[in-house]
Amino acid sequence: MNRPAAARQPEHPLVASPGRDVAVTVVALVLTAVVFAAVADSGVLAHIQRVDDSWLRLMVSGRSAPVTAVAKVFNVLGLVSITLPVRIAIAGFLAWRRRWWHFAAFVTAIVMSEILIGTLKGIYDRARPPGSLVATSGASFPSGHSIAASVTIVAAVIALVPPGRRRGWWGTGAVAFSILMALSRAYLGAHWLSDAIAGVLLGTSCALLAALVVGALQRRWGGHGPGPPAPPGGQPAADIASPADQR
Repeated sequence: MNRPAAARQPEHPLVASPGRDVAVTVVALVLTAVVFAAVADSGVLAHIQRVDDSWLRLMVSGRSAPVTAVAKVFNVLGLVSITLPVRIAIAGFLAWRRRWWHFAAFVTAIVMSEILIGTLKGIYDRARPPGSLVATSGASFPSGHSIAASVTIVAAVIALVPPGRRRGWWGTGAVAFSILMALSRAYLGAHWLSDAIAGVLLGTSCALLAALVVGALQRRWGGHGPGPPAPPGGQPAADIASPADQR
């Protein structure tokens, strides 16, 4: 007699503390909106530009070969040739594990950010700083590297790490990586400091907002994502593990 197949564990919740996560997301969205509104105002932008100019001069005067090498590594990490395969691998893993809610949150965050990058660059059309140490193209504001790095790593942590202390540590690491990416862009002269800050805020906001919305749907409709229909009188087919899944 065959032993019954083990049931697949339900997906862990995207959002463990809705109240807290709503507050964090709202703060991120407000900060993002403030920065983008400030850069859109010519009078405020003039003051921001003075800070950006001072920061660029500081970066140029403090450049050294080791720091430049590290910054150029971050430049490579933010290229589409790196971020795209990483995103596909994460999405593929989530689909393979049938973590459909987490897959939806991750993909939504990425798609949202990609739409906003081109749209906002076209709207703001800000000139790049002079003398970049790496090749650049397109408008300067906001930083595409900062957006891509932030949304990818924050959305990945939310999708892959269950809520709890471990997610907190991984989240701290994700924020640190995003900040380093932003600083590297300003250090290399590829973006103004305000471009990079706006990019981190926007990428993080996309990841948090996607998780919050999809998490609300997850709580409303159950812990399992869409999959094959449930057999009569049994578990959903998507939640019945094959022998190969029993690890």
